[in-house]
Amino acid sequence: MSPPVVREIEAKSILNASKIHDYCVNPYTGCEVGCVYCYAALFMRRYSGHTEPWGEFVDVKVNAPTLLAKQLVKAKQGTIWFASVCDPYQPLEERYGLTRRSLEVLIGRDFPVEIQTKSARVRRDLDIIRRLSDVEVGFTIATDDETIAGMFEPKASPVEERVEVLREFKSAGVTTFAFAGPLLPGNPERLAAFLAGAVDRVLIDRMNYVPAVKAFYARRGLLDALSDTFFRTQSARLAKSLRARGICVETVF
Repeated sequence: MSPPVVREIEAKSILNASKIHDYCVNPYTGCEVGCVYCYAALFMRRYSGHTEPWGEFVDVKVNAPTLLAKQLVKAKQGTIWFASVCDPYQPLEERYGLTRRSLEVLIGRDFPVEIQTKSARVRRDLDIIRRLSDVEVGFTIATDDETIAGMFEPKASPVEERVEVLREFKSAGVTTFAFAGPLLPGNPERLAAFLAGAVDRVLIDRMNYVPAVKAFYARRGLLDALSDTFFRTQSARLAKSLRARGICVETVF
């Protein structure tokens, strides 16, 4: 994958309504992680005007922390999700620190925060996260298979490292979760064993795959993993194994 085309921009709004939580904050438009299955890939290219492949462009909202502070003044209390259409801890976060500075803005405010990522970079911000009054941190972990994960999520942290970070946060008193979606090929029982003791809950989901994603599966001989039977079987096995370990499970498809 080529280095991303990076633009620094001034956002007009950063605290936006979400269909999943009350609000979402996306410090970046575009995402270097470049997940093959990302539902945002098509509409974010149209929205941003970029023509580069998904994963090869990022607009950096350099005013995100300042703008968030301004919008919070008039906002009704509600859960804020970092982030809905990008990974808030993608590689550029090391340079810009927009997620960290935005979280700092939320310290001492009555807004629950949910952070979802695929990057171990979230470790850097444990000091800030522990100061938030109501916060939950989660990783997307859709397979136990590192080879499969690397194929679909090219710039995400290894699965094993994601689980390690969840254990660290849970040990530090932070509520944790895993988002097993979209379910990828792998061993559900092994994935459940990985997550035991690392998370408070697991959400299981599938995606509505666009033609380009179906073509990706086809090129790799994985079309069976797009079938309804695959999702029903894999999700049932994963849910059963998680519940046997006392982990709360929610199926969201």
